[in-house]
Amino acid sequence: MHPEISADLTALDSTLTTIEKVMDLEALAENVRELEAKAADPTLWDDPDHAQQVTSKLSNTQAKLRKVTALRQRLDDLPVMYELAEEEDGAGGGDAHDLADAERADVRSEVEKLEVTTMLSGEYDEREAVINIRSGAGGIDAADFAEMLMRMYIRWAEKHGHKVDVYDTSYAEEAGIKSATFVVHGEYTYGTLSVEQGTHRLVRISPFDNQGRRQTSFAEVEVLPVVESTDHIDIPDADVRVDVYRSSGPGGQSVNTTDSAVRLTHIPTGIVVTCQNEKSQIQNKASAMRVLQAKLLERKRQEERAELDALGTGGNASWGNQMRSYVLHPYQMVKDLRTSHEVNNPQAVLDGDLDGFLDAGIRWRMESED
Repeated sequence: MHPEISADLTALDSTLTTIEKVMDLEALAENVRELEAKAADPTLWDDPDHAQQVTSKLSNTQAKLRKVTALRQRLDDLPVMYELAEEEDGAGGGDAHDLADAERADVRSEVEKLEVTTMLSGEYDEREAVINIRSGAGGIDAADFAEMLMRMYIRWAEKHGHKVDVYDTSYAEEAGIKSATFVVHGEYTYGTLSVEQGTHRLVRISPFDNQGRRQTSFAEVEVLPVVESTDHIDIPDADVRVDVYRSSGPGGQSVNTTDSAVRLTHIPTGIVVTCQNEKSQIQNKASAMRVLQAKLLERKRQEERAELDALGTGGNASWGNQMRSYVLHPYQMVKDLRTSHEVNNPQAVLDGDLDGFLDAGIRWRMESED
């Protein structure tokens, strides 16, 4: 085997061994056994919500364990693949070595992805994500940019098999959106997407300017963890004002003939949450309450940490706190200002190709906390 290949396999083995230690495979296997015992309890479904939590956690834990053990097996098989390839090459073949190289590249990619996942060890990183997008400075271009970002995250979620529920979309008068709130379902979506929080900046020739001038516009992205029943976020009824109104679509057109949209105002903090995309007022109120709880949970977390830059209090979408630039003119580039990760294909990024930015952001955050 070539020395470079041997050194690469040794490095991959070292990284995977570290990942296995961090994940604690024995503890994972024990957790699977405990959850299997709970799932086999005939009384489990007496409480459907609890049963759903148990079966979901069992499925996720089993998948996690299977993934790392399968990856270990593939890595252990690679030296054998190269030995067979050398024998075949000696017999006049050549395809086997290419196959071994392709498998090694794929294993490296999977190890790197797993390494990033092990960095998601924060208190709420395993949870699903609530994303709020608001247009900032830049007028109609900012509203259009906010809608582009919403589409970007939804496309990313679709590529990864994550379901998305849109709770609220406030359309701008001419084009785009003033704001949107949606949930990305799936394990670790909060930990993964939380690095997207901040001000995003777009530079392009404005399609809304008849003189074809270059326009800079901004949008704010806020990412919150979905609240679970164990979080103890109690909101007294007296602290919430509930307003109902008629849902509307783009351009103010009515999309619902009943007052089913709901606006919740948390009186002590002034936080306002709206939901209009569910079919009934009851569903909209329940969805809005989940978002309000998420915002209050985030506020509580930040107060406990005594941080001034509270994630749930809104942002100032302008030059001051931008984290990524999307430049479509005079050149093509998307660059993260924290990690310096950049690509020269903005359209691919806006079509949901975000993994490079997410991985770089998670690694950057991990290094910043050390």
